Parts: sequence; C-alpha cells; structure tokens
Amino acid sequence: MLNRLLSHDLPRNRWLALLLVAIALGLAFTPFLFPGTKALNVAAKIIVFIVLVARFDLLLGYTGIVSFAHTMFFGIGAYGVAIACTRLSASWGSVALGIATALAISLGLSLLIGLFSLRVKAIFFAMITLAVASAFLGLASQLSDFTGGEDGLTFKVPEALRPGTSYLDAPILGASIDGRFASYYLLFVVAALHVLALLRIVNSPFGRVLQAIRENDFRAEAIGYRTVVYRTLASVLSALFATLAGCLLALWLRYNGPDTTLSFEIMLDVLLIVVIGGMGTVYGAVVGSALFVLAQSYLQDLMKLGAGLVDGVPVLSQLVSPDRWLLWLGIMFVLSVYHFPAGVVGRLRAIGQNNKTGA
Repeated sequence: MLNRLLSHDLPRNRWLALLLVAIALGLAFTPFLFPGTKALNVAAKIIVFIVLVARFDLLLGYTGIVSFAHTMFFGIGAYGVAIACTRLSASWGSVALGIATALAISLGLSLLIGLFSLRVKAIFFAMITLAVASAFLGLASQLSDFTGGEDGLTFKVPEALRPGTSYLDAPILGASIDGRFASYYLLFVVAALHVLALLRIVNSPFGRVLQAIRENDFRAEAIGYRTVVYRTLASVLSALFATLAGCLLALWLRYNGPDTTLSFEIMLDVLLIVVIGGMGTVYGAVVGSALFVLAQSYLQDLMKLGAGLVDGVPVLSQLVSPDRWLLWLGIMFVLSVYHFPAGVVGRLRAIGQNNKTGA
C-alpha cells in the first residue's frame, strides 16, 4: 500500500526513511508539539518551500532546465489572492477567483516563455527568464494602485481562516483550535497531496522522458520525442504549482509584497535548497527545505546560547557572536555541498545502494 502511495519510489535507505518520517510527523504535529507563533511560522514556511522547491526541481533536477522565473510565478499566485481579497471581499469566492486568475496568467506566461525560449541554449534561456522575472518585479513595484507598490498589500482572509475564529473553547494538547490552526492544516494537506502527485508524475512515462532529455536531449529527439513539447509541459507544470505555493503563502501571511515572493533572494534560497537536498529527487525538496529553513530560523538563537557559554573568552566569543550567524550559515552550506555533492538524499541513497550490493 505504501509502495503504491509513493508511486514505487521508496527512500531506499533506512536513515533517509527515518528522516522523512521525522519531518512529516514534525510538520503534522507542530501545532501540538510547538504551539508558539515562531514555530508555527517556521513550519508553515517549510511547507510552502517544499511545494515551491519540488516544482523547481522538476525543471532543474529532472529536465535539466535552469529557470530564474520561478519566483515570478510564486509572486503571481500570492498577488492573485491578495488583490482579489483586497478589491472584492474576504470570502472563499474571492480566494477562488484570485487563484483561478493567477493560474491562468501563469499558464499563459509559462507557455509563451516555453514556446519562444526553450529552443535556445540553456544559458540563453536562463538569461531570458531572469530578464522576464526582473521586469515583473519592477512592474509589481510600480503598479502601486493594484499591488500596493513597495508596501505591498495587507488583506483579510475568509473568516474560517482568521486567527480570531475559534472552533473550540478549550485548547487540545496546548493547541488552540482556531482559524490559524485551520490555515496551517490547509497548507499541510495541500503540500502532502502535492508531494504524492509529483512522485506520480516523475515516475510516470512522462517523467522518464524528462529524465532522458536531461541526460541527452539529442538522443531523446533522435528516438522520436519532441523535446520542446516535453520541456514546455514541464515548464508549465512547474509554473502552475509555484503559483499555488504563492497562493498558500499569501493565505498564511495575509500579506504580500515584492520582497515577500518576488525577490531574487528567494530564488537563491530555492537553488540552494535543491542542491542541499539533492537534485532529481522529490524527497530532496522535503529534506532540503526542512534543513534550510530550520537553520535559517534557529541558528542565531543557538549562537546566542553558545555566546553565553564562552562569554569573555578572547577570539572565541567573537566567532560565536549571534551577529555572525550568516557567516556560519554560509560555512555550513559550503561544507554540506562539499561533503554531499549529490545532496543529502543522493548521498544516503548511494550508501543504501552500496550496502545492498555489498560494495
């Protein structure tokens, strides 16, 4: 049953399986285990990044396409919900209209980018997507009447998802059963379904063709596959699900602005997560997102504890100063890439394969 649910793509390593189970259970029970606001926001960010990164890996890891327009579609989804709820009303109808409009815009843009750009060489395609994403970022900042400009849009969500909506008078295991609770599990369920759907896609004949194009696009073309068609379909699928991730983030934050979904820093984070988790693996998006967001959110807090222990010690107290958390974050990721060139998932699967063959 589990094998079918995961589309016959099992972790193939005991430690990887335990890590994935720990992440899944941690996210599933965060409201009960860590009821604080920060912990809930961190868990929600991990969930959104899983959706965003997994779909980007469909392009980079499975098809070999480098695109810098991923955050543009992420922003389109967030702005679709934000503008609809701001201009119309805080109702499910407005949310549905915003999501549908954002998906339609992303579908059109991704088709245009795919059809007109995927025939060129990889580096030129990457530059074209970077130019389009930069233009969209500038457009979002300038059209303040619609997008709120640099200040962004703060809006209300449907009453069922509002923090003030209480479903039970008394907390359950320390968790308040309110609109915030419902919003979190909406994100969790959508992300879980997304991961299962992506596993089905990459392990289907369509996914096998994408991997063949990644390995050798000339050979794939020679045996009869229209590589441009498959690349375009992969680009469209990636764009649509990135749009969905943006919709989820907007519903959670009840705010959207250029720096929230369209900044180039988010694109760099996505690239880094793909490399850390492992390219060409759905599980890499799950593991990479969890490790990256946790390190980004809690490393400074850990360094504050360490700084207190070595307070007054020359040099060492300066090295572990919380102000230098970005330096250590960078060092950690450089070391992870050096020691895990195929990503965490790739390395663990290789170990599992070696153990299985007795190598």
